[in-house]
Amino acid sequence: MTEYALLTPETAAEHLRSRPALAGRIDPDALVSVREIGDGNLNLVFVLADAAGRGLVLKQALPYVRLVGPSWALTPDRARHEAEALRLHGTLAPGLVPELLDYDPDRFVLAIEDLSDHTVWRTALNDGLRHEGVAAAMGRYVAAVAFGTSVIGMDAGERARTLAGAVNPELCLITEDLVFTEPYVDAGRNSVLPANERDAAELAADQEMVAEIGRAKWAFMTRAEALVHGDLHTGSVMVRSTNGVADSAKAFDSEFAFYGPVAFDLGALWANYVIAAARATALGDDDRAAWALGLCGETWTAFEAGFRGAWEGRVDPRMFRDDLREHLLATWRSEAWLFAAAKMTRRIVGLAKTTDIETLPAELREGAARGVLRTARRWVRERHADAEPKRAQEIAGEVIVSTRTG
Repeated sequence: MTEYALLTPETAAEHLRSRPALAGRIDPDALVSVREIGDGNLNLVFVLADAAGRGLVLKQALPYVRLVGPSWALTPDRARHEAEALRLHGTLAPGLVPELLDYDPDRFVLAIEDLSDHTVWRTALNDGLRHEGVAAAMGRYVAAVAFGTSVIGMDAGERARTLAGAVNPELCLITEDLVFTEPYVDAGRNSVLPANERDAAELAADQEMVAEIGRAKWAFMTRAEALVHGDLHTGSVMVRSTNGVADSAKAFDSEFAFYGPVAFDLGALWANYVIAAARATALGDDDRAAWALGLCGETWTAFEAGFRGAWEGRVDPRMFRDDLREHLLATWRSEAWLFAAAKMTRRIVGLAKTTDIETLPAELREGAARGVLRTARRWVRERHADAEPKRAQEIAGEVIVSTRTG
């Protein structure tokens, strides 16, 4: 792969000058602030502001996994996937993803609208804040993408071309390994508190769990239903509110976007709601935990309403009849439990954990981690009996209270 120059605070202005699409967006000769804020696992991220108060974000893909370092090489072409997903998702779900201002394919740099007046949703949840309406907004986002990038809502030829350009093998392999395999077959990257080692061993020895996650992995690898976000969790949503009610919610970091199962994005959100609830329960705030679990239902209700609302615009009503719609919704509702279980376990046992749990004192973290793992194991078993979100919430609430420690 051809080497390319990495951005630094000192070279950010030069990059702005070299990109005609950014002319007038910000003054490269009057920058007053260039902050590197990349606290994620993969990329460099700079927030720039000029003397007139205008700002934007530059995000550059590194040729390796930032969390690990140069020893884990990774294609920077993931930036192209993010740019293309932002363009298409922004058209289908306006206002629910950041605006893409420019993409430099030679240096793998995206220029994105500045969301400095927003907060990462996970951070807000950890701080005990409520942004009402965000869970529903994310449900609408997933619905718009599910309909608009699938054979239901997209011309077959256009969909085939989009699918071909969205093949994302290296990023998908990360998910296949870290989400669907390594929590059960340790490749040397797993870790838990000593007090949770028995929980991790029980998880890996749970043959029904392993079999169900194997089915989830098969679906992830074979079911090209829609151009899903691919890594949709509370840490990849920016929120802003007025008096506790969200007036803006935007899904970002879509570099894992690929054609995959619609329920994967739904399950990822559900998993993180359970993790947020486990934190609240550990801290003794049962009311807040119940609220967090209720976000599962909010996301699903908005998703279902959005998909049903778009249905009349389907491209082939001759064969895509209402019975297909009901079949798809029932399938995705059940699979959301399964994908959520996979995402819960990887965040407790595997590489790349969440601050919701990791910032708890060890004596509280033990029970919270145990509760998340046991919820995952219950969900894979009970989704076949009653796949309604309300039942998923009830199970999670029962389990994380019963495992509380400290």
